Amino acid sequence: MEDAYRLFQQLPDDLKEEVLDYIKFLMERNARRRRSPMKFGWRGGLKELREKYTSVELQHRVLEWWG
Repeated sequence: MEDAYRLFQQLPDDLKEEVLDYIKFLMERNARRRRSPMKFGWRGGLKELREKYTSVELQHRVLEWWG
């Protein structure tokens, strides 16, 4: 941390502002990630393929489809 502070102090003022803006952006992004619970909207989306493929076969087919 001391190295980072030392390097920061050597920057010109306009670049210091950019660094501070980027730090704020990272903090906001991290906060959003922690706030939003995982969504399972896709759950059951492939149930019609349940009888046709095993989970491993389906993984392989998805890779082919994404090709």
